[in-house]
Amino acid sequence: MNRIDPGIGIHRRYLHDEVAERMRALIQSGEMEPLARINEGELTERFGISRTPLREAIKILATEGLLELLPNRGARVASISQREIEEMLEVIAGLEATAADLACAAITEDEIAAIEDDHRQMVEAWRAGDAERYYPLNRRIHEGIISAARNAVLTSIYLGLSGRIQRSRYSADQTGEQWARAVEEHGRMIVLLRARDGAGLAALMRAHIRNRKSVLAASVGAEAAAG
Repeated sequence: MNRIDPGIGIHRRYLHDEVAERMRALIQSGEMEPLARINEGELTERFGISRTPLREAIKILATEGLLELLPNRGARVASISQREIEEMLEVIAGLEATAADLACAAITEDEIAAIEDDHRQMVEAWRAGDAERYYPLNRRIHEGIISAARNAVLTSIYLGLSGRIQRSRYSADQTGEQWARAVEEHGRMIVLLRARDGAGLAALMRAHIRNRKSVLAASVGAEAAAG
């Protein structure tokens, strides 16, 4: 998955797609918060573009559920309810379980080594209590397994859905016990990947994602109360 800098200039041919990608990154990183209004003037100046590609990008992100169009009042970043979080996590759990099963049949030694390296760094970040470093590595492990499944349709659905809750999923506060359990589960993922145990890894991935439900629901509830 490409890493992008939302602040640099845009030169690609399909300008609205590039603008949508930059805005998507801002939303998923949390820089553009839920319910924040889209300031078209600020964004056109930031990206060095006209309003036309920006408005096309807004339409794209609205179809993805990341933005809400307001009649005659522009757009704002979409909010997500606790129920929506739980429903999306259940679907994501199924997608990650399927991907895990497929990945065990197709993953290469190099891909496993890359995931193991991310896991090693993630554990180091956890031991240091460095959540800012921990969560991007955590996400890379999950996306590495999705990629190893070699299924373009699954990947597309997963990235579209996961993107809507990426900020909450990978940054929600959790207790020390919950964090330790998540790290332990990731360790078991590596073992099952090495064993090419598709059924075992699929079951673990489904349980791992479901374990995030209470954490994310609490996080969304806290954001709603603060808002």
